[in-house]
Amino acid sequence: MAHHFELEIVTPQKKEFSGNVESVSCPGEQGRFQVLHNHAPFLSTLAIGVVKIVDEQGAEWRYAVSGGVAQVFHNNMQLLADTAERSDEIDVTRAQSAQQRAEERLRQHAEDIDEERARAALMRAVNRLKVAQKI
Repeated sequence: MAHHFELEIVTPQKKEFSGNVESVSCPGEQGRFQVLHNHAPFLSTLAIGVVKIVDEQGAEWRYAVSGGVAQVFHNNMQLLADTAERSDEIDVTRAQSAQQRAEERLRQHAEDIDEERARAALMRAVNRLKVAQKI
């Protein structure tokens, strides 16, 4: 008997994924968590990190996410992500440029630089590169 559940990943721009899956591992603000068939109702905030999906055929999908909310209810899971990029769709050159810009901003220590924002940009860029390179 198949033990699948419905997953939907939605960003403000579009629906990134919709289908039956075996498992989903997510970067929660309080730590990573995994959802399987018949998981208890659940709500969590998402951190910058990697979402790993095993679909109903056993194929693995990886997405770089940069925050959002995960909700599980009656074998349905929704990830409402700030951003979500599938590993094979990430522009590595763009992510490397974003990483370099963020690192340079942090090195400058200028008064007009928002260090928290620069650190978040650096974390997003490093995460995108990690997902694209399957590290």
